[in-house]
Amino acid sequence: MQSSLISKIEKARIYASESDRFSFTALQCEVRGDSTTHTAQLGPDGWNCDCFFFADAGTCSHTMALERLLDEMLPERYRPAIPSA
Repeated sequence: MQSSLISKIEKARIYASESDRFSFTALQCEVRGDSTTHTAQLGPDGWNCDCFFFADAGTCSHTMALERLLDEMLPERYRPAIPSA
């Protein structure tokens, strides 16, 4: 293996261990729910999900789960209003 690639692998390991280096600004994810799979997205306008609850409430269990999962890696405006316990 090239020595330059080895140093990149090591740098990647360090970066991955420091989640505060990352800030998601766009994301699309499939979330497997109890009855079906939904697509949740984070974009410039915030969260969106294709489930019926999100259409009415502007939030849902799928987007809230992603907020908790990604927590510190999200820009402040997309983080959960209630901190993870």
